[in-house]
Amino acid sequence: MKNTKFGLVGKNISYSFSQKYFTEKFSRLFLKDYRYDVFDLSDISKVQELLRRNDLRGFNVTIPYKEQIIPFLDELSEEAAKIGAVNTVLLKNGKATGYNTDAFGFEKTLLLHRKEHHKKALILGDGGAAKAVKYVMDKNNIPFCTVSRKSDCNFENLTAQMVSEHQIIVQCTPVGTFPNTEDSVPFPFEALTENHLVIDLIYNPEYTAFIRNASQNGAKCTNGYFMLEQQAEKAWEIWNF
Repeated sequence: MKNTKFGLVGKNISYSFSQKYFTEKFSRLFLKDYRYDVFDLSDISKVQELLRRNDLRGFNVTIPYKEQIIPFLDELSEEAAKIGAVNTVLLKNGKATGYNTDAFGFEKTLLLHRKEHHKKALILGDGGAAKAVKYVMDKNNIPFCTVSRKSDCNFENLTAQMVSEHQIIVQCTPVGTFPNTEDSVPFPFEALTENHLVIDLIYNPEYTAFIRNASQNGAKCTNGYFMLEQQAEKAWEIWNF
């Protein structure tokens, strides 16, 4: 394989699950010439320099560029086009194609933990990750309500009654990510019960303030680590197609 460099595109990314994950994967597979770098871009327009590089096989995309990168790409997979967000780019034959493997990873996580009584969902946030979550909810015929600063249902008017009526809670905002680990979106945690499934897409820290608060009332809680592993493996599959 001629191109053996990969990477992660984002902004202010002081830590990277992907870099550690793929570096360890290359080592296990004895791929000595493979390398995964972090491309911390101050502005998405700088991605054009990466797209012109001949030594780059593909890259992942993280906050805040999952939606902003789309105009710079030549093509989108059908799934990425429907979702409206990209987290994986394949560079092949002079063409940059955008994919969304977040949906694959989230669906794996959801189906692993979902029980029959988990019928309706609240999606906290409306960024690129939330778009993938909404796509998966539609795919699995799960009605959902989006809670964000700009939506009709927001963090100011979210009630305990609404939380009681939605048994799946997916936290898609970056609030609570390292280093601001004590931060949390405002939420009526008292309405959670053991019948609720809470998925916080953050993986660093392992247990966010949101998850710690949610677990106090017996809700089943999980973080975004399994989703990250699954989306990374799907990205690897795309790069080696």
